Amino acid sequence: MSAEALLNEYQARVERALNACLPPAGSAPAELHRAMRYAVLDGGKRIRPALVYAAGCVTGAEPALLDAPACAVEMIHAYSLVHDDLPAMDDDDLRRGKPTCHKAFGEATAILAGDALIALAFQLLARAAPPVTDSMRVKMIETLAQASGSHGMAGGQALDLAAAGKTLSLAELELMHVQKTGALIRASVLLGAYCGPNLDQAVLSQLDRYAKRIGLAFQIQDDILDETGDTQTLGKTQGADRARNKPTYPALLGLSQARQIANDLRDAALDSLAGLDGRAEALRQLAHYIVARTS
Repeated sequence: MSAEALLNEYQARVERALNACLPPAGSAPAELHRAMRYAVLDGGKRIRPALVYAAGCVTGAEPALLDAPACAVEMIHAYSLVHDDLPAMDDDDLRRGKPTCHKAFGEATAILAGDALIALAFQLLARAAPPVTDSMRVKMIETLAQASGSHGMAGGQALDLAAAGKTLSLAELELMHVQKTGALIRASVLLGAYCGPNLDQAVLSQLDRYAKRIGLAFQIQDDILDETGDTQTLGKTQGADRARNKPTYPALLGLSQARQIANDLRDAALDSLAGLDGRAEALRQLAHYIVARTS
């Protein structure tokens, strides 16, 4: 199966699951619930849920058990986009090809929608069904919480805001990217792995190395697309990082070297899966897609 076909399959599955677990649009408070659904549904590549499902394949997880963590990581991702787009943060007007949540519903409702998505994400993990054990349920909650907090996405966004107009070292730029984007991608892989009955520490270490490398490659490719893509294809404003004078890999190293680093990270991620045979084929396909994508 091609990467595109695989991703389409995962997208369809998680879209159904998200639609089922989000509050109905007409239930009170209706405006808040409409904003939550607007922020999550009908848009996005669903890379993070796809990584949950693909990692679950490695450890033999039942697909039905993976729906909750797949939805949880996508809700955390969606909340982060809603909040990042706010005027106090990146002040963006376009996301996933449509007006940002605060443009469609107002700033107050957008903030509340993000808050509610965080809560719902952790509620889904807390209710993860057997055979997920209590100890593994707690481990999943801890993993997603760490990826979302001050040593993960929130911390990465703080570094990003503080770095505007500054020249960062390569190490500083990598730390910002690892936290802002890489942490949730790493969590996606780990959550999928935790749901399987065939998990051992050696395999988990392999998957963790894969996740760290492909997470950084993902953000470097985002940096590249901000320079080379177009607004219609990206679904967000092209050139926004440059316009805000944000540090990026192309700005620091040039496009050619940034592409080389992304390719090297992809190759290192693939090397991390050595010995996992066909169980890891979906992860391999996604690694190639992440670096080759145009949006």
